[in-house]
Amino acid sequence: MEYLYEYGLFLAKAVTFVVAVLLVVGFVVGAAIKQKQSKKGELNIDHLTEQFNEDMDDIKKSMMSKEELKEHEKQIKANAKKEKKDKKAKQKSNASAADEEQLMRKRVFVVSFDGDVEASAVESLREEVTAIISIAQPDDEVVIKLESPGGMVHGYGLAASQIQRLTSRGIKVTAAVDKVAASGGYMMACVADEIVAAPFAIIGSIGVVAQLPNINKLLKKHDVEIEQHTAGEFKRTLTVLGENTDKAREKFKEELEETHVLFKSFVSENRPVVEIDTVATGEHWYGVQAKELNLIDQVKTSDDLILELHKEKDVYSVEYKIKHNIAEKLGVAASTAFTKTLGKFSTWSLTHSK
Repeated sequence: MEYLYEYGLFLAKAVTFVVAVLLVVGFVVGAAIKQKQSKKGELNIDHLTEQFNEDMDDIKKSMMSKEELKEHEKQIKANAKKEKKDKKAKQKSNASAADEEQLMRKRVFVVSFDGDVEASAVESLREEVTAIISIAQPDDEVVIKLESPGGMVHGYGLAASQIQRLTSRGIKVTAAVDKVAASGGYMMACVADEIVAAPFAIIGSIGVVAQLPNINKLLKKHDVEIEQHTAGEFKRTLTVLGENTDKAREKFKEELEETHVLFKSFVSENRPVVEIDTVATGEHWYGVQAKELNLIDQVKTSDDLILELHKEKDVYSVEYKIKHNIAEKLGVAASTAFTKTLGKFSTWSLTHSK
């Protein structure tokens, strides 16, 4: 009997453990499927002017006496009543859509771009730009709060193209830089109709840099041989593992120079007021210096710019948030990061380095 009791207890524990495991697996799989079926991301639009006015109203009320507060509340009710009356009058007069559009305050859409080496924020930027294009009126504007020390050529080339999607449709774009828009970051900024930067924001660094380690001597020391086969003389120039030749180095430098020429040409085309030979040395300048070199148009923070816009226009923030699946949240995706590292070393970068 004691044997049967112990066996039954063991069996109950085993079944409990298996059920618990199955529940956990089911939860993870179910969450992953749900995440996969859901939209990739979510677009959020906030009325910043409305929030700003509410904040200002709260500040004013906090400094009022009881009598002033009472009068203030009375005035608010009167204004609300007048707005309601005007709205009804407008409806009775059967105002056309064109008339209503004329009466609307102009709008400004604010997007933020926080750039890394890969310009990965371009995935959100392209969605934000598409959303703005789909609803923008002729007099609407866009402010892009841009922060980036630069990075990979193709990533920042695509990011700059997203801004061009706006300007090519006649939508005014202002790039606002508070900290840094260097190299690839400046490639993006120069596409805008206007650039404003804080006094000590880092601007410029119009140059190209590429570097990679070479461990061929270390491998030889440990009798490790590397074989690399290519079709095409310059399919691979410099390499991390193999032995580099002078001919490969010269070709690599030649390709860097070609990229630099394209970069200079791009800046000149989009910002003709710049003396390109003066600024395309790879150097960077602070905001006040950049203004003298015509790299920017105004020395001003993004805060002051948006504060001014609130006075006459309705300001909205537009943000596309990408949803991450369960695997990414648990860090499983990190296992693939190292496999990309060696390839990144050999990719040209439009990067600012101090």
